[in-house]
Amino acid sequence: MKTIYHSADSRGNADHGWLKSKHTFSFANYYDPERMGFGALRVINDDYVLGGYGFGKHPHRDMEIISIPLSGKLNHGDSMGNQGIIENGEIQVMSAGTGVVHSEMNGDEIEPVKFLQIWVLPNKNRVEPRYQQIKLSDIMKANEFNQVLSPNPDDQGVWIHQDAWFSLGKFDKGISRNYNIKKSNNGVYVFVIEGTVSIDGKTLNARDGLGIWDTESFTVDVLDNAKVLLMDVPM
Repeated sequence: MKTIYHSADSRGNADHGWLKSKHTFSFANYYDPERMGFGALRVINDDYVLGGYGFGKHPHRDMEIISIPLSGKLNHGDSMGNQGIIENGEIQVMSAGTGVVHSEMNGDEIEPVKFLQIWVLPNKNRVEPRYQQIKLSDIMKANEFNQVLSPNPDDQGVWIHQDAWFSLGKFDKGISRNYNIKKSNNGVYVFVIEGTVSIDGKTLNARDGLGIWDTESFTVDVLDNAKVLLMDVPM
Protein backbone atom coordinates (compact mmCIF):
# COMPACT_ATOMS: atom_id res chain seq x y z
CA MET A 1 0.00 0.00 0.00
CA LYS A 2 1.27 3.44 -0.95
CA THR A 3 0.12 6.62 0.77
CA ILE A 4 0.59 10.38 0.62
CA TYR A 5 -0.28 12.54 3.63
CA HIS A 6 -1.51 16.14 3.49
CA SER A 7 -1.93 17.83 6.86
CA ALA A 8 -4.69 20.40 7.28
CA ASP A 9 -2.18 23.18 7.88
CA SER A 10 -0.25 22.37 4.68
CA ARG A 11 -3.18 23.39 2.46
CA GLY A 12 -3.22 26.52 0.35
CA ASN A 13 -4.94 29.50 1.93
CA ALA A 14 -7.15 32.17 0.38
CA ASP A 15 -8.68 35.00 2.43
CA HIS A 16 -10.86 37.43 0.48
CA GLY A 17 -12.67 38.75 3.55
CA TRP A 18 -16.10 37.44 2.59
CA LEU A 19 -14.52 34.11 1.54
CA LYS A 20 -12.01 32.05 3.44
CA SER A 21 -10.91 28.92 1.61
CA LYS A 22 -8.42 26.12 2.19
CA HIS A 23 -7.16 24.33 -0.93
CA THR A 24 -5.98 20.72 -0.62
CA PHE A 25 -4.73 20.89 -4.23
CA SER A 26 -3.46 23.70 -6.45
CA PHE A 27 -6.26 26.15 -7.18
CA ALA A 28 -6.50 29.80 -8.30
CA ASN A 29 -3.55 31.69 -6.77
CA TYR A 30 -2.30 28.65 -4.84
CA TYR A 31 0.09 26.59 -6.94
CA ASP A 32 2.24 23.67 -5.84
CA PRO A 33 3.49 21.31 -8.59
CA GLU A 34 3.44 18.49 -6.02
CA ARG A 35 -0.23 19.16 -5.23
CA MET A 36 -2.00 19.02 -8.60
CA GLY A 37 -4.62 16.49 -7.53
CA PHE A 38 -4.94 12.80 -6.78
CA GLY A 39 -5.74 10.76 -9.86
CA ALA A 40 -9.02 12.07 -11.30
CA LEU A 41 -9.61 14.09 -8.14
CA ARG A 42 -8.58 17.64 -9.01
CA VAL A 43 -9.94 20.02 -6.34
CA ILE A 44 -10.95 19.89 -2.68
CA ASN A 45 -11.82 23.39 -1.46
CA ASP A 46 -12.92 23.88 2.15
CA ASP A 47 -14.94 27.10 1.87
CA TYR A 48 -16.33 29.53 4.45
CA VAL A 49 -18.58 32.29 3.08
CA LEU A 50 -19.97 35.17 5.12
CA GLY A 51 -23.69 35.89 5.19
CA GLY A 52 -24.97 37.81 2.19
CA TYR A 53 -21.97 36.92 0.01
CA GLY A 54 -20.99 34.19 -2.41
CA PHE A 55 -19.77 33.25 -5.85
CA GLY A 56 -21.63 35.21 -8.53
CA LYS A 57 -22.38 33.84 -11.98
CA HIS A 58 -19.36 32.16 -13.57
CA PRO A 59 -18.83 29.43 -16.19
CA HIS A 60 -17.51 25.86 -16.06
CA ARG A 61 -17.08 23.14 -18.65
CA ASP A 62 -15.91 19.51 -18.78
CA MET A 63 -15.75 19.04 -15.00
CA GLU A 64 -17.78 17.11 -12.42
CA ILE A 65 -18.42 19.53 -9.53
CA ILE A 66 -19.64 18.21 -6.18
CA SER A 67 -20.75 20.37 -3.24
CA ILE A 68 -21.23 19.05 0.29
CA PRO A 69 -22.57 21.65 2.76
CA LEU A 70 -21.23 21.30 6.31
CA SER A 71 -23.28 24.06 7.96
CA GLY A 72 -25.50 26.94 6.90
CA LYS A 73 -27.35 27.34 3.61
CA LEU A 74 -25.98 27.41 0.07
CA ASN A 75 -28.14 29.05 -2.59
CA HIS A 76 -27.54 27.54 -6.04
CA GLY A 77 -28.64 28.93 -9.39
CA ASP A 78 -27.60 27.92 -12.90
CA SER A 79 -28.18 28.40 -16.62
CA MET A 80 -30.09 25.10 -16.77
CA GLY A 81 -32.87 26.71 -14.74
CA ASN A 82 -32.10 25.09 -11.39
CA GLN A 83 -32.56 27.27 -8.33
CA GLY A 84 -32.65 26.28 -4.68
CA ILE A 85 -31.06 25.86 -1.28
CA ILE A 86 -28.60 23.12 -0.34
CA GLU A 87 -27.99 22.40 3.35
CA ASN A 88 -26.02 20.12 5.64
CA GLY A 89 -27.21 16.55 5.08
CA GLU A 90 -27.43 17.01 1.31
CA ILE A 91 -25.08 16.56 -1.64
CA GLN A 92 -25.14 18.35 -4.98
CA VAL A 93 -23.46 17.46 -8.27
CA MET A 94 -23.20 19.43 -11.48
CA SER A 95 -21.78 17.94 -14.68
CA ALA A 96 -20.53 21.03 -16.49
CA GLY A 97 -20.05 19.21 -19.82
CA THR A 98 -20.41 21.50 -22.84
CA GLY A 99 -20.72 24.49 -20.55
CA VAL A 100 -22.84 25.87 -17.72
CA VAL A 101 -23.03 29.16 -15.85
CA HIS A 102 -23.88 29.02 -12.17
CA SER A 103 -23.75 30.91 -8.89
CA GLU A 104 -23.26 29.66 -5.33
CA MET A 105 -24.34 32.26 -2.77
CA ASN A 106 -24.80 32.14 0.96
CA GLY A 107 -28.52 31.50 1.42
CA ASP A 108 -28.60 33.54 4.64
CA GLU A 109 -27.85 37.23 5.15
CA ILE A 110 -26.25 36.70 8.56
CA GLU A 111 -25.06 33.16 9.22
CA PRO A 112 -21.94 31.92 7.38
CA VAL A 113 -22.07 28.83 5.20
CA LYS A 114 -19.36 26.16 5.22
CA PHE A 115 -19.08 23.63 2.43
CA LEU A 116 -16.70 21.38 0.55
CA GLN A 117 -16.42 21.95 -3.19
CA ILE A 118 -14.84 19.01 -4.99
CA TRP A 119 -13.91 18.72 -8.67
CA VAL A 120 -13.42 15.41 -10.46
CA LEU A 121 -12.13 15.13 -14.01
CA PRO A 122 -14.77 13.40 -16.18
CA ASN A 123 -14.24 10.32 -18.35
CA LYS A 124 -16.37 11.94 -21.08
CA ASN A 125 -16.04 15.49 -22.37
CA ARG A 126 -18.70 17.56 -24.12
CA VAL A 127 -21.60 15.85 -22.33
CA GLU A 128 -24.94 17.58 -21.86
CA PRO A 129 -24.81 19.59 -18.62
CA ARG A 130 -26.83 18.13 -15.75
CA TYR A 131 -27.67 18.88 -12.13
CA GLN A 132 -28.61 16.63 -9.22
CA GLN A 133 -29.26 17.25 -5.54
CA ILE A 134 -30.37 14.70 -2.92
CA LYS A 135 -30.87 14.41 0.84
CA LEU A 136 -28.60 11.89 2.52
CA SER A 137 -30.74 11.14 5.59
CA ASP A 138 -32.41 8.12 3.97
CA ILE A 139 -29.11 6.42 3.13
CA MET A 140 -26.87 7.37 6.05
CA LYS A 141 -26.32 4.61 8.59
CA ALA A 142 -24.29 5.29 11.72
CA ASN A 143 -20.79 3.79 11.98
CA GLU A 144 -20.72 2.75 8.32
CA PHE A 145 -19.27 4.10 5.10
CA ASN A 146 -22.36 5.07 3.12
CA GLN A 147 -22.09 5.42 -0.66
CA VAL A 148 -23.21 8.92 -1.68
CA LEU A 149 -21.82 9.07 -5.26
CA SER A 150 -21.07 6.58 -8.02
CA PRO A 151 -20.84 6.26 -11.83
CA ASN A 152 -24.25 4.58 -11.99
CA PRO A 153 -27.48 6.62 -12.28
CA ASP A 154 -29.42 3.68 -10.81
CA ASP A 155 -27.15 3.27 -7.79
CA GLN A 156 -27.35 4.82 -4.33
CA GLY A 157 -26.52 8.53 -4.13
CA VAL A 158 -25.77 11.00 -6.91
CA TRP A 159 -23.81 10.03 -10.03
CA ILE A 160 -21.07 11.53 -12.20
CA HIS A 161 -19.32 10.85 -15.51
CA GLN A 162 -16.37 9.03 -13.95
CA ASP A 163 -15.55 5.63 -12.41
CA ALA A 164 -15.60 7.23 -8.97
CA TRP A 165 -17.36 6.39 -5.73
CA PHE A 166 -17.69 8.68 -2.71
CA SER A 167 -18.58 7.30 0.72
CA LEU A 168 -19.41 9.30 3.83
CA GLY A 169 -19.52 8.04 7.39
CA LYS A 170 -20.08 9.31 10.94
CA PHE A 171 -18.32 7.11 13.47
CA ASP A 172 -18.15 6.68 17.22
CA LYS A 173 -14.82 6.42 19.00
CA GLY A 174 -13.47 2.87 19.01
CA ILE A 175 -15.11 1.76 15.76
CA SER A 176 -12.98 0.11 13.03
CA ARG A 177 -14.19 -0.26 9.47
CA ASN A 178 -12.60 -1.85 6.42
CA TYR A 179 -13.01 -0.29 2.97
CA ASN A 180 -12.60 -2.22 -0.27
CA ILE A 181 -11.48 -0.08 -3.20
CA LYS A 182 -14.16 -0.31 -5.87
CA LYS A 183 -12.10 -0.81 -9.01
CA SER A 184 -8.64 -2.00 -10.02
CA ASN A 185 -6.28 0.94 -10.62
CA ASN A 186 -8.39 3.22 -8.42
CA GLY A 187 -7.06 4.91 -5.31
CA VAL A 188 -8.86 6.52 -2.38
CA TYR A 189 -8.39 9.99 -0.97
CA VAL A 190 -9.47 10.08 2.68
CA PHE A 191 -10.59 13.48 3.99
CA VAL A 192 -11.37 13.78 7.69
CA ILE A 193 -14.14 16.34 8.13
CA GLU A 194 -14.27 16.02 11.93
CA GLY A 195 -12.56 13.99 14.62
CA THR A 196 -9.53 11.71 14.58
CA VAL A 197 -8.86 8.41 12.83
CA SER A 198 -5.87 6.16 12.15
CA ILE A 199 -5.04 4.37 8.89
CA ASP A 200 -2.04 2.07 8.56
CA GLY A 201 -0.55 3.60 11.71
CA LYS A 202 -0.99 7.19 10.48
CA THR A 203 -3.11 9.49 12.65
CA LEU A 204 -5.40 11.88 10.77
CA ASN A 205 -7.08 14.82 12.48
CA ALA A 206 -9.81 17.18 11.27
CA ARG A 207 -9.24 18.37 7.68
CA ASP A 208 -6.20 16.13 7.17
CA GLY A 209 -6.06 14.11 3.95
CA LEU A 210 -4.47 10.79 3.03
CA GLY A 211 -4.18 9.39 -0.50
CA ILE A 212 -4.06 5.59 -0.68
CA TRP A 213 -3.29 3.39 -3.68
CA ASP A 214 -1.65 0.11 -4.72
CA THR A 215 -3.88 -1.87 -2.37
CA GLU A 216 -7.26 -3.58 -2.54
CA SER A 217 -8.47 -2.42 0.88
CA PHE A 218 -7.58 -0.59 4.07
CA THR A 219 -8.92 -0.19 7.61
CA VAL A 220 -10.01 3.01 9.32
CA ASP A 221 -9.66 2.97 13.12
CA VAL A 222 -11.66 5.73 14.83
CA LEU A 223 -9.69 7.33 17.67
CA ASP A 224 -12.29 10.02 18.43
CA ASN A 225 -15.83 10.60 17.15
CA ALA A 226 -15.32 11.34 13.46
CA LYS A 227 -16.91 12.25 10.15
CA VAL A 228 -14.93 10.93 7.19
CA LEU A 229 -15.26 11.28 3.40
CA LEU A 230 -13.70 8.69 1.09
CA MET A 231 -13.17 9.57 -2.59
CA ASP A 232 -12.45 6.47 -4.66
CA VAL A 233 -11.14 7.63 -8.05
CA PRO A 234 -9.12 6.37 -11.04
CA MET A 235 -5.39 6.92 -10.68
